[in-house]
Amino acid sequence: MSRLTSLLRQVASKDPRLADDLKGEVDALSSRRAFGLNFERHIPEMVDLPGRPVRRGDKVRCLPDRGEATDGVDQHVWHVDRISRTPKGLVAHLFRRESHDADPATADQAIEDLVVVAEFRDPVYPGLTSTGKVVRGGEQPYHTVINAENFHALQLLLYTHEGKIDAIYIDPPYNTGARDWRYNNDYVDGDDAYRHSKWLAMMERRLKLAKRLLRPANSVLIVTIDEKEYLRLGLLLQQVFEAGRVQMVSVTISPRGTNRASEFSRVDEYVFFVFLGSASVQAVSRRDRSVEEVRWQYLRRGQKTLVRGSRPNQFYPIYVDTTSLRIVRVGSPMLLHESLDSVPEVPGALPVFPVDPDGTQKIWGLTPETLREAQMRGYVRVTPGTAHQPYTISYLTTPNIKLVEAGQGLRVSGTRPDGSKIVVSPGGKPERLSTVWRERRHDAGAYGTSLLRTLIPGRSFPFPKSLYAVEDCLRAFVADKPQATILDFFAGSGTTMHAVMRLNRQDGGQRTCILVTNNEVSADQQAVLRQRGLRPGDQEWEANGICEYFTKPRIEAAVTGRTPDGSPVPGDYKFTDEFPVANGFSENAEFFTMTYEAPRPVAHNRAFEAIAPLLWLKAGSVGRRIEKAKDDFDVADTYAVLFDLDASGDFLTAVTEAERVYTAFIVTDDDRGFQTVCRELPQRVNAVRLYESYLSNFTINTGRE
Repeated sequence: MSRLTSLLRQVASKDPRLADDLKGEVDALSSRRAFGLNFERHIPEMVDLPGRPVRRGDKVRCLPDRGEATDGVDQHVWHVDRISRTPKGLVAHLFRRESHDADPATADQAIEDLVVVAEFRDPVYPGLTSTGKVVRGGEQPYHTVINAENFHALQLLLYTHEGKIDAIYIDPPYNTGARDWRYNNDYVDGDDAYRHSKWLAMMERRLKLAKRLLRPANSVLIVTIDEKEYLRLGLLLQQVFEAGRVQMVSVTISPRGTNRASEFSRVDEYVFFVFLGSASVQAVSRRDRSVEEVRWQYLRRGQKTLVRGSRPNQFYPIYVDTTSLRIVRVGSPMLLHESLDSVPEVPGALPVFPVDPDGTQKIWGLTPETLREAQMRGYVRVTPGTAHQPYTISYLTTPNIKLVEAGQGLRVSGTRPDGSKIVVSPGGKPERLSTVWRERRHDAGAYGTSLLRTLIPGRSFPFPKSLYAVEDCLRAFVADKPQATILDFFAGSGTTMHAVMRLNRQDGGQRTCILVTNNEVSADQQAVLRQRGLRPGDQEWEANGICEYFTKPRIEAAVTGRTPDGSPVPGDYKFTDEFPVANGFSENAEFFTMTYEAPRPVAHNRAFEAIAPLLWLKAGSVGRRIEKAKDDFDVADTYAVLFDLDASGDFLTAVTEAERVYTAFIVTDDDRGFQTVCRELPQRVNAVRLYESYLSNFTINTGRE
């Protein structure tokens, strides 16, 4: 505008009337609202980091006294000038400036009464510390759960996964005004005049980072929302993903509807799909209608005449491993007078006999030799049974086995945790999904809330998604990508990872899922804990947060098939493939908490243990992780680290021989030495320079507008 004003002055000196006409047009244009969304970006967000040690130079906030509410507590951000030791403990000497001209205000505060805060304009140097894992998938890659503020976690993932994510599914806060999310440590209430612009500012910052994580050539962003923000979200997606194609789907999530005085009863919500590159909706079979899993026959015979002794070779013990539910041995036929207690013991396994509920000893439907053959080929399965017969054993009949292996009508769609095959009967033609989904399986009450309660009894999470709704959203885009990487950075209870594990089971895929969720405690629970004198950072406080109380136990229960108290999870999965929830999944998952490192120790190789999980993630999260720095080098399953250039000869030999290694991290500040090693590496290996790549990545990614 200043340039236009100057030009108008020049015109006015020669033709005042023309200048007036031009000025009128300029004023009319400048008064128009720019096309698209206009909203306040607000000050950069700020987040508390409870548990993070206070260091000199940190930004901190004062915690309320124990047992006190947060009202009236000093919310200013202070800078730590120095820390001193006193008879009463460590004390931080703080300062802050009220204005550029005033002298700084100062204060002294006990370290234990401070919490470190991070503002999103500041660079962060993240690390990860493992807080547990669940392993049932052998050599399969690991799913990852990260307890962190999601904006900072997205910065971390830019280092490990930029341009590598195939699908992002997020269920962000709906901005209901019911204390469902925070902006700068304060709940955004319904009467906040800037409620919508704060929400948009929060979402825009994260979507810009998400855009960099997605594969530009072929990927999808999936975002759920309801009527409160769907109009603004649609425009925001158009603006951030200007090259993407955006489509919205209506999904019935509550067939019974919600009671709303003087308003329509709401039964649905919306899902936005943003298509990048060549991504498109696949024509998929409506599996619960057009594809049916073939029913297997019970091995125990039920006819009245088929009792023990009627077929001498078909009464024998079958030993089932009590942990894996796999058959580990098929015993020999027993004589009629032999007692069930007389069979040999097999460590870790339980002998199963064909016994009716009334105690009648029956026979198995196959001889031992035929059963062993069927099991070896994957056509025998084990499921939890009842008191009289602790495990139920089923098998695929010989005619159906022939149809499968001849490719005539039946096909194998996956493998169960016990090694048995999933056999389905396709029917009907694939359908192109429509923009209105009215499926019984998408009921959030039945297949979200109720399912979660069976996995982690006694714990109530607000509005979890239907497992099958998330599964259907993802299947439309990753059904043909068995190695896809899926991200959810508003993870909540972990439904997205659960859905990915189901997809893997259905087709034998090795998709990996990354969940990011914070460990915030609900507003109601906070009030209870504060009355007990607890504060953020206390062990019991953190144990009640989202990640620790919901996400981790839900994923553990899904994988193992056991509730937190060790009981088998009751019930069966429905629709696409039906099997007992207690069977669990053949998957691996590891849980991490994000840490905030100082750049100097990182640069001097004194923080390798915190950085180590990032290297493992960057290399695919498969197999062994290199946990500690060594004097020379280390080679893991899929990546290697050279700590000393003087050991480069042996390092290159080891990497060349390790055919599964595709990434090599070189620790050096010598550019010439780094280039020399790179030239000698096998072509399959991508070289990354530590710690230069790490430090430059997080120095640049400061989140500035």
